[in-house]
Amino acid sequence: MRYVVIGAGAVGGAIGGRLSQSGHDVVLVARGVHYETLRRDGLRLLTPDGTHRLPVPVADRPEAVELRPDDVLVLTVKTQDSVAALDAWAPRPVAGGGTAGDRLPLVCAQNGVESERLALRRFRRVYAMCVWLPATYLEPGEVTAPCAPFTGVLHLGRYPSGADETARRIAADLETSHFLAPVVPDVMRWKYAKLLSNVANAVDAVCGPDGGAEAAALAERARAEAITVLDAAGIDRASAAEQSAARDGKMDMRPVEGGARGGGSSWQSLVRGTGSVEADYLNGEIVLLGRLHGVPTPVNETLRRIANECARERRAPGTITAARLTEIVDAA
Repeated sequence: MRYVVIGAGAVGGAIGGRLSQSGHDVVLVARGVHYETLRRDGLRLLTPDGTHRLPVPVADRPEAVELRPDDVLVLTVKTQDSVAALDAWAPRPVAGGGTAGDRLPLVCAQNGVESERLALRRFRRVYAMCVWLPATYLEPGEVTAPCAPFTGVLHLGRYPSGADETARRIAADLETSHFLAPVVPDVMRWKYAKLLSNVANAVDAVCGPDGGAEAAALAERARAEAITVLDAAGIDRASAAEQSAARDGKMDMRPVEGGARGGGSSWQSLVRGTGSVEADYLNGEIVLLGRLHGVPTPVNETLRRIANECARERRAPGTITAARLTEIVDAA
């Protein structure tokens, strides 16, 4: 199979780079100066086992890729960019007839739980991936993936549920490429569990990754609110014990010589000044479920709003202190 990675940022660059490094056929899809750098110099992947220059083929738009029947599309853009990407790729012709939406598997390797629903409107064969993969993309052409002995743990399954031979083949390729990739029939349980961690992304982005005890307390308030909402909605998720068993000792953060270090995915969006952030699909998912099930969500609603304001105004992380953000939340 060939992997077409749509959005070669931190997660996409790490997955595509590791697959390519282990001999699998990969095409990275990127834009702007990132695309130009990848095309000219290849991907620079920095890991605990060294710096790897990987001459991975790269495209800047769907029309630049001639799709094949054995392709797997891996969607790694932020969820706020999913609709545009899905609309661009679903109607693309596949060699031998048909379109990508009709014929090709699409893997949603993203935070949140909304992209799979968006994809299933456009693609027949949708797979969900729970991405435990710390990685940093701040400079064009360069991705740092600091975990070892495995680069990440990627639970994978058919959406909305189930497992099949395609999922097992994808997982086998990932497991030859420095990842653990358990195939599970209930993958959304893992994604909802990850969502409980991701509601803290807004705090990390707004206050910076060194916000201290006040930031940690605010993140815990957002998580506790999210747990109440998921319970009210009757949404099952993987337990803390299940997550620990899957990850502990398998993906430890280690030093990376010359590698960029910083915060999570939302923090990186603010640092790069992209103008948008994924809060609508992380904190916003909790807000949506709260409104549907009659549960107030003032913490997550405020974090969603402030993170979006910072992104639109291109404000750097740390321009609002954890103490000030807590005051804003308490006044909501």
